[in-house]
Amino acid sequence: MENAVKFEKPVRSKRIGSMLKVDFRRMLRSRIFYILIACALVMPILMTVMMSMMDGSVSVNPQTGAETVMQGPENAWQNIGTLPGGALGGDEIFMMCNINMAFMGVAVFVCLFISDDFRSGYAKNLFTVRAKRGEYVVSKTVVGFICGALMLIAYLIGSVLGGAISGLSFDLHGLNAGNIVMCMLAKIFLMLVFVSIFTLISVAAKQRAWLSICGSLGGGMLLFMMVSMITPLGSTFINVVLCIAGGAMFAFGLGAASKAVLRKTSLV
Repeated sequence: MENAVKFEKPVRSKRIGSMLKVDFRRMLRSRIFYILIACALVMPILMTVMMSMMDGSVSVNPQTGAETVMQGPENAWQNIGTLPGGALGGDEIFMMCNINMAFMGVAVFVCLFISDDFRSGYAKNLFTVRAKRGEYVVSKTVVGFICGALMLIAYLIGSVLGGAISGLSFDLHGLNAGNIVMCMLAKIFLMLVFVSIFTLISVAAKQRAWLSICGSLGGGMLLFMMVSMITPLGSTFINVVLCIAGGAMFAFGLGAASKAVLRKTSLV
């Protein structure tokens, strides 16, 4: 008697691994991924060079005759955060337009990446024959986190290049290289908080990319001002631990919420 063929149900780890392979392949073939990485790399270079070229230029208000002297950056690390020891040239602009913009940039990637699944019908087919909703949320969160981490690294590289091109100082004002490393690690792990928020909003909006982007940017702005306080340029190991704990809690809690949204709403 021939042995009966048995079909084994793939274990969860294998299903998640399969989902991650597919999503990573899609990410590496996505134009928006490379556009965002390129923007994160080029933006600090352009900002630093242009602000340095405008340093010392005077603008006159035609109505009042008041003169305003433009101050350019004095330190390459202003793109990453505020250094101790007082404000530097152009610091007001760099306090808002700095590396933390990457947290908002990754919202575009996550929203478009997820909305494309629902717009093409891929998500409905996936949940029917292959993966479960929880595994889908895990995969999207991980891919979004990797994209955000790469954007932060690209912005750091661009900041260093921009500072070198403009001939700015790399003086850390009492800090050390370890603080820079801890600052970047804290920002990378904090990215998980934002990606979890963007994933929840995106699975709720589904194919409506415009709605998910608007909602994600609005939700992200509620926490945006806290990023510089949680991950300062003088970060220590404590900041990294807090960001890891916060990222894990948000990923677990909002991941469960995203799974519930997918279960209780239509997939079209």
